[in-house]
Amino acid sequence: MTVALLEAINSPADLKKLNRKELPVLADEIRKVIVEVVSKNGGHLASSLGVVELTIAIHYVFDTPNDKLIWDVGHQAYAHKLLTGRRDQFHSLRQHKGIAGFTRIKESPYDTLSTGHSSTSISAGLGVAHAKYLKEENAKVIAVIGDGSLTAGLAYEGLNQAGDQFKDRELIVILNDNDMSISRNVGALSSFLSRKLSGKRLQEARKDFGEFLRSLPKIGDDVYKFAKRSEESLKAFTTPGILFEAFNFEYFGPINGHKLNHLIDILNNIKYLKEPVLLHVTTQKGKGYAPAEENPVYFHGCGCFEVETGTCIDPKSPDPSYTEVFGQTMIRLAEKDRRIVAVTAAMPEGTGLANFARTYPDRFFDVGIAEQHGVTFAAGMATEGLKPVVAVYSTFLQRAYDQILHDVCLDRLPVTFAIDRGGIVGEDGSTHHGLFDLCYLRCLPNMVIMAPGDENELQHMLATAIEHDGPIAFRYPRGSATGTPLDEKIKPLPIGKGKILENGDDVLILAIGKSVGDALEASNLLKEKGISATIVNCRFVKPLDAELIISLATRIPYVITVEENVRQGGFGSAVLETLSDAGVTGLRVERIGVADTFVEHGPQKLLRSLYGIDASAIVKTAVKMMDGA
Repeated sequence: MTVALLEAINSPADLKKLNRKELPVLADEIRKVIVEVVSKNGGHLASSLGVVELTIAIHYVFDTPNDKLIWDVGHQAYAHKLLTGRRDQFHSLRQHKGIAGFTRIKESPYDTLSTGHSSTSISAGLGVAHAKYLKEENAKVIAVIGDGSLTAGLAYEGLNQAGDQFKDRELIVILNDNDMSISRNVGALSSFLSRKLSGKRLQEARKDFGEFLRSLPKIGDDVYKFAKRSEESLKAFTTPGILFEAFNFEYFGPINGHKLNHLIDILNNIKYLKEPVLLHVTTQKGKGYAPAEENPVYFHGCGCFEVETGTCIDPKSPDPSYTEVFGQTMIRLAEKDRRIVAVTAAMPEGTGLANFARTYPDRFFDVGIAEQHGVTFAAGMATEGLKPVVAVYSTFLQRAYDQILHDVCLDRLPVTFAIDRGGIVGEDGSTHHGLFDLCYLRCLPNMVIMAPGDENELQHMLATAIEHDGPIAFRYPRGSATGTPLDEKIKPLPIGKGKILENGDDVLILAIGKSVGDALEASNLLKEKGISATIVNCRFVKPLDAELIISLATRIPYVITVEENVRQGGFGSAVLETLSDAGVTGLRVERIGVADTFVEHGPQKLLRSLYGIDASAIVKTAVKMMDGA
């Protein structure tokens, strides 16, 4: 693979040495490298391919890292990494101890913000811009945000403050519109207006002329307002900018985000403006790689694939994933219960609800990247007797915490939270591991929390949730399930009751969720060492089966709790609290879970081993306890 231009670039300073005619060639080289590496490592391909020209133009025009660049979400920053000194490490993308799939402050001075969740760029960019102002430092701040991220309220909160309180801050927001425009593009006319209206001299002339109009005796203000209204009306008819003009942003666009010369011209013009600016660019997800252009949904976040065909080469487990079982069970239950409705936040495929949406289109709601709204929307439906199921990744449910507490739990509304990606998720890393949900949900009054030990239990837990008259959540891991056969009849489980899976006399292992399988594996290994274990699938984190746990703990003094969650405030903490409240003493209790840290990116199996939450860790802990260490 020939990438002669790219190989000479170790920083944006090297990029600036190229002439404009060479930049399209560089863009092709960057795409080749991205496709080649993602085909081996997996990752966010379509979004990164779509912003190659935009990335080149930004670094070509601005003085990064003195000028601060923030990528919203950060999943589209692969070209950015290649141009900012990480070309030689790019092969390690998303690999353990390699470079991250998102921007990370500790990884590079060119990464202004550690990212992973959407809609943060404008707020953070405004904060950086104001800090630069207070420190009297001359620097631009550029926030690149996608049209999908603009569905979140946080983005508008940032726009609102920027346009009201910080009209003289040098914040440039670039709207990367890679799906559909906020309104219909008008082609050449819109492009012409954007380029002309952005010129530095014209902007200065507009301001000078405005001051002149205002200075006219008696009629100045009226004439100025009329002129301003005329300009705004022209923009309103020819561009989607009226929305952003309402936030006091100078709006330019939409422009074609793949025309490098045009991008560079307009960025050179708007970088001189001393006020908040929004540049609207349109791009194509997957640009330059035909399979990703044709199927941008799959290649948004994909596994390994053959470069020539785009065919997935990840070994497919014969067992369905937990996500697939959830989606199938939703359809089965909804067929018999018309009260069931499904809510997701821009993740119908990721949460397994795509088939539900096709089967029951008027009972399915994709609210966009707006988890807060989605939860309160579900609460509203619950007040009218419906049974909303909010399907969401664990790490994204965090964004709606106040709504869970205030709008659902306070009035004990029957909203079900189907929490996907609970536990270690793998290569997406610290912003995506679902290691906190057991903690942040357990303290909420009226909330019931479950975690299935296998896919069969998952379907019964969904039925349990639908029948329950109050807030209830169940979390399940990413990836293939255990291969356990599914019962034909789905029935609710008794709330707060665990199940003994194996009986032994030496050590009591209390497990929840995916850790149940690890506990059973550890039990077999312990038998080889002459140690017998009682294994309990606790099923419920709240309420715990206190009666069962206490009765077993009074007989077996060595207790191990196992969870794929942080230890502080999680399942193990709940067990300790239960034993303490019951006055049970004379025990040795060890909690297995993730320590007080953020888990980085890497393969799931490797991370579980490194952070001591797999079967091997259970065996080591049990042996150590029995040896009296």
